[in-house]
Amino acid sequence: MFNKELENKIETLKKFVPVVKKVHGKTHNEFYEVSDAFDKMILKLNNKDFNLDNEFKELRKITSNYKVPSDTCETYYMVYKIFEELDKAYYNE
Repeated sequence: MFNKELENKIETLKKFVPVVKKVHGKTHNEFYEVSDAFDKMILKLNNKDFNLDNEFKELRKITSNYKVPSDTCETYYMVYKIFEELDKAYYNE
C-alpha cells in the first residue's frame, strides 16, 4: 500500500514543497529542513531504496509531528498532511 500511496502523492509534493519553501521559508526556517529531508527521500526512491525510516523520523522531529504553524497557508497544511499520511502508510505497510 505504501508504494502505491507514495506514487500518488509524491508528484504533488514535488510541486508544492518548493512553493511552500519559497513563500514561507524566510519566516519558517524549519521548512528548509523539511525540503532537505524531502530531497533525501526522493534521491533514495530514485535509487530504488525504500528504507525511509530516517527521513520520516527526521520529518517528525523537524515538524513536531507535522504540526502546522498557525500563520501559514492551506498549501503548507496540505504538504504536512501528505507527509503525515505517507508516514502512517509507510509504517502500516
